[in-house]
Parts: sequence; structure tokens; C-alpha cells
Amino acid sequence: MIFIHGFGSNGFGSKAQAMRSYCRQHEVRFLAPSLSHIPTLALQTLEELIEQLGALTPAPRLCLMGSSLGGFYAHILALKYDLPVVLINPSMHAGSSLRRALGRAVNYFDNSTYEWQESYLATLEQTEPAYPSPLNASQCWLLAQTADELLDYREAVEALPEARQTIEPGGDHGFVGFARYLDDIMSFFRQATAT
Repeated sequence: MIFIHGFGSNGFGSKAQAMRSYCRQHEVRFLAPSLSHIPTLALQTLEELIEQLGALTPAPRLCLMGSSLGGFYAHILALKYDLPVVLINPSMHAGSSLRRALGRAVNYFDNSTYEWQESYLATLEQTEPAYPSPLNASQCWLLAQTADELLDYREAVEALPEARQTIEPGGDHGFVGFARYLDDIMSFFRQATAT
């Protein structure tokens, strides 16, 4: 399983840590790489990782999870490699939703700063898949909360009409109570990779 973190985050965020701990307890291979803030580099890293892992272990199939911007990347990669995916409060239109971040941005791991550039938005806009997504309920599970303060959950609902959808009232962008879903996420992936 590969977990893809969101904008300004890293492979040690709270959701990644919860999933890492769960996978360790259940002897499931888990990776949560800390990715470059540059979209081209982040996607290249993820593609290389998927291709290397897929070549080494053709069975069981890889599974993807992504949160926020990581959800955007995970959706792209699920389509490209035909992988099951869980999307948590995903950004479906990252090029426009991250326009507000232009300029100096902060990495939440060490509070270092970096420059979020217009060219990065252009890359995200160019890589955005066509919607509605063809991913169906056996391939894709959307977890969203309606009080996400950064993204409008309705964009994901509309973009993923055939996906399994769990939409909770309230919450926030970090997805309050994420740990409640760990068993169900693992069951979803087991079913998705059983065929």
C-alpha cells in the first residue's frame, strides 16, 4: 500500500502514521514517501515507485491512498496503472484550489519554507484527468467530510459519480476520526485485489 500525502505535508502526517501503525500490526507492506513539493518530481517519484514495486511483486496488487493533493495524485495514478484507491478529502482540481498558496509556503514537517510557483499550477492543470472519473465502486472509495475548510467536498462527489462514497457531515480537511475506517479500508483493498 502506498499513502500519498497532501500539500505541504509529508510521509509522517497523522493519517500516514495511523495507517503505518495499522499495517505494521497486520503485516501489510506500507509506504508513505515524503514527496517533493514540485508536482512533476512528485509524480515521477510515485510512478517509479509503482513501476518498481509492481515489477518486484506482481501479486498482490498495489493499492493507493491519497489525501488532499495526494488524492489528486492518487486518482491520476489509479487511472494510469489500474489500481484500487481510497481518496480522503481529495483535491479534484488541484491547479485551481492551490492557486491561493502561490508564493511562500511552509512544509509542516520542519517548518521550512519553499516557493509555490505558477508553473506548478500549470503542471497540475495539465495532468488533471477528465471528469467524471470512470473509476467505479470496486476500484475507488471516496471519504469526504462536508465541513472541509479548504476544499468543497461536492467537487469530489461530482467528479467520482461511480465510486463508493462515504460523505460525513461536519469534520474538517484533515478528516476527523480517520482511524475509525482503517479496518474498512483494509477490507476494501482486500476485495479490490481479490479479482
